[in-house]
Amino acid sequence: MIDTATLIAYVTIVLGFVFIPGPATLLTVTRATSSGTKAGIATGAGIAAGDVVHTFMAIIGVSIIIAKSAFLFSIIKYAGAAYLVFLGIVAILDKTSLDLARGSTPITAKKAFNQAIIAEVLNPKAALFFLAFLPQFVKPENGSVMLQLTVLGTIFVLLGLFSTVIFAVGAGKLGSFLKKHPAVVKWQGKVVGGIYCALGARLALQER
Repeated sequence: MIDTATLIAYVTIVLGFVFIPGPATLLTVTRATSSGTKAGIATGAGIAAGDVVHTFMAIIGVSIIIAKSAFLFSIIKYAGAAYLVFLGIVAILDKTSLDLARGSTPITAKKAFNQAIIAEVLNPKAALFFLAFLPQFVKPENGSVMLQLTVLGTIFVLLGLFSTVIFAVGAGKLGSFLKKHPAVVKWQGKVVGGIYCALGARLALQER
């Protein structure tokens, strides 16, 4: 089973991810400000459901790899490290501006949920992120790799859902704040990018 130190480190990092305004948060806020709190919460639930799919795919893929070859598992971890650093650099250099809720029309909670889950499931970056991120905290010597990945994935999904619900409930104030302070959106990319790069470096330097 996952050791306490690893679990604490993982939860701390995930909390940093889910509570720093990112694409999922901003999508949730957009829906909540334009279509109401229920639509915002439904959007968060849809994103979480999509992440469940990505977690399952990561569990199956990584488990198969480690079952066949520890060497291949090391390769996938180094590839994951490189991908995380790449994501970090892209996030840091990204100059895209967000215009929350402009031109959007109200939609039902059901439609918001369906749109969010489809968007998340079909997002290749999300799939690669889960495949790169979760294995960092897996230690084959701690027992079943599949069980460890399941626990890690479940924690990520639940914390992500928790954060989006909070943002959806407070979307009015948060949405207004982000509109008045676009620099926050700009700097959140740099913060998240720094976290990605740090994770990638940690993984690349980590000894088995």
